Amino acid sequence: MYAIVEIAGQQFKVSKDQKVYVHRLASEEGSKISFDKVLLLDDNGNVTLGAPAVEGASVEAKVLQHLKGDKVIVFKKKRRKGYKKKNGHRQSLTQILIEGIMASSSTKKVAAPKAEKLVDATEVKAPKAKASKKGDDLTIVEGIGPKAAEALVAAGIDTFAKLASVSAEEVKAVLDASTSKVQHLDPTTWAQQAQLAADGKMDELKKLQDELNGGKAV
Repeated sequence: MYAIVEIAGQQFKVSKDQKVYVHRLASEEGSKISFDKVLLLDDNGNVTLGAPAVEGASVEAKVLQHLKGDKVIVFKKKRRKGYKKKNGHRQSLTQILIEGIMASSSTKKVAAPKAEKLVDATEVKAPKAKASKKGDDLTIVEGIGPKAAEALVAAGIDTFAKLASVSAEEVKAVLDASTSKVQHLDPTTWAQQAQLAADGKMDELKKLQDELNGGKAV
C-alpha cells in the first residue's frame, strides 16, 4: 500500500516504514505528526483518487531529526563587467518516518485503469498549453538579485509588465522597506529593461545590459 501525499508544499510517494526528507517542519524531534492532504491511495491495486484530497485519509509519521542538506554553491558572473558573486546555501530539512497510512472505510475505491490498446498517433490531439500562474523571472533584469526579486514579488510586482509600469521612486521605496539588504540597489534602469523583456525584445535587452554596470548606466 502506498500514497501520494503533500507535505510542506511538496508531493511524495510514501509507504509504511519509509524515511523521507522534507522541508523543515515546526514539530519537535520525536513528536507524532499527521498529514491529511492525501492525493492518491493504492491498496493492492485498488486506486482511490482525491478531488483534490482523499476524504478521511491521512498519513501518520514521526519526526526523526532536523538537519541541513548539502551545501549548494551559487556562482554568478557577468563577462566584461568585473562582476562576480559567490553564495552558499544549505536547505533546512526534516527527516520523518512514515508509520502508517490511514484510509477511511467509507472511501469509495476505483479499480486501477487497465492498459488500453495503442492508437494511431495522428488521432491523438496535443494538449493545450496551460497558462502559467507564476510571475516572470525578474532576475533577468540586470541589478535585480534573488533578494530584490523576493522584495518586489512581496510588493505585488511579479511580472516584467508590472515592473515597467512603476517608477524608480516607487521601486526604491519597496527596496528601502525590505528587511533584506537591498537598500543600496539603484532601480533607475529597471523599468526600461523590464519593458524590453515584456515585449520579448531580448536582443535589445542584452545590448542595453552590455552598456550597464550592475544595472546602472555607465
